Amino acid sequence: MTDSTRELDLVVYGATGFVGKLLADYLARHAPEGVRIALAGRSAAKLESVRSSLGPKASEWPLVVANSDDSDSIAALARSTRVVATTVGPYAKYGHGLAAACAEAGTDYVDLTGEVLFVRDSIDANHERARETGARIVHSCGFDSIPSDLGVHVLHEAVQADGAGELTDTTLVVTSMRGGVSGGTIDSMRTQVDVSKKDPSLRRLAASPYSLSPDRSAEPDLGKQSDMSVVKGEDIAPGVQGWKAPFVMASYNTRIVRRSNALRDWAYGRKFKYREVMNVGTSPVTPVVAGAVAAGLGAMLVGMALAPTRFVLDRILPAPGEGPSEESQRKGHFTMDLYTTTTTGARYTSRVKAKGDPGYSATAVMLGESALGLVLGGDALPDTAGVLTPATALGDVLVNRLRAAGFEISAQKQ
Repeated sequence: MTDSTRELDLVVYGATGFVGKLLADYLARHAPEGVRIALAGRSAAKLESVRSSLGPKASEWPLVVANSDDSDSIAALARSTRVVATTVGPYAKYGHGLAAACAEAGTDYVDLTGEVLFVRDSIDANHERARETGARIVHSCGFDSIPSDLGVHVLHEAVQADGAGELTDTTLVVTSMRGGVSGGTIDSMRTQVDVSKKDPSLRRLAASPYSLSPDRSAEPDLGKQSDMSVVKGEDIAPGVQGWKAPFVMASYNTRIVRRSNALRDWAYGRKFKYREVMNVGTSPVTPVVAGAVAAGLGAMLVGMALAPTRFVLDRILPAPGEGPSEESQRKGHFTMDLYTTTTTGARYTSRVKAKGDPGYSATAVMLGESALGLVLGGDALPDTAGVLTPATALGDVLVNRLRAAGFEISAQKQ
């Protein structure tokens, strides 16, 4: 279970932030005995305060002072442990050094990013070096984008087990969801808008459906794949009712799923098309509601790019480090249903469902189990390295760990 050549098995970097505390608390309650865990951040005093709140199991966890502005401290952190789990975002501002240090040190890494341009930079800077050192650099191990990535993963496995061909048109529907808007997610959106404003080529890159592909020139030409479509339920699959609006994180999650397909040599299929939408009800006015949601999402992004509206939005939207109450987190939940048609004409569906606020308590479970999966997975992990996705780095190891943690992750023929 442990590696004697490293002092630690797992370091939580950003342990004093809102989600970092949730992650530390989850690990204190659920990490098996013998896993050597440390808390890391900029302030020793704040780290001590967090550790003291975690109970006796965490009382001896080491504290590591490290700062993203101090490359020596980040490099030392990476060398000291087998796995780093970081909640410090926006990652475009604070994440490059740690991802690079882990790739150099051969240290596995997980984060919560939903930033296309950061991940593209990480791929370009770290993929080959991580392959050389054996590091798994695994971005997007929270609500962005584990339900999407694993939902397609188990869908693909079910189709393959039945010999039913390859995936073609595939849609994720957010059937139900309750939870707060993450201040960290909003700040990541702000950062990407700011970067894209300075360089139109980056805006075009972020908009490309294959922006995270290992080889964009090798991707199939499947026509337009819009993240802002309003979709009629019956056009997704028989029995799906009502109109569906664009899902707010579709423009990110879809690119992670497409990267998983490409990293697996397009195992899902060369005709695999993927989109994400969300349920807005089945009443006669739902087409109007779905259209209004699509317009609102577009307006918010435009508003972030314009100084007058940005000023207002910055005072309305949640700030980084803020989060819902414990009661609100407990009442949160999400259900995501995926539908596909295969090249043989068969129809399959999968479901990813969990309790807890999606962006907070459920995300702490997903990030925690991703980190523990890398620590404990051993030979059951896929034999791969580089800048990866949850499905390609952890696969069934993570599926099984999340099921054991109370998630429903299932797939079946319709």
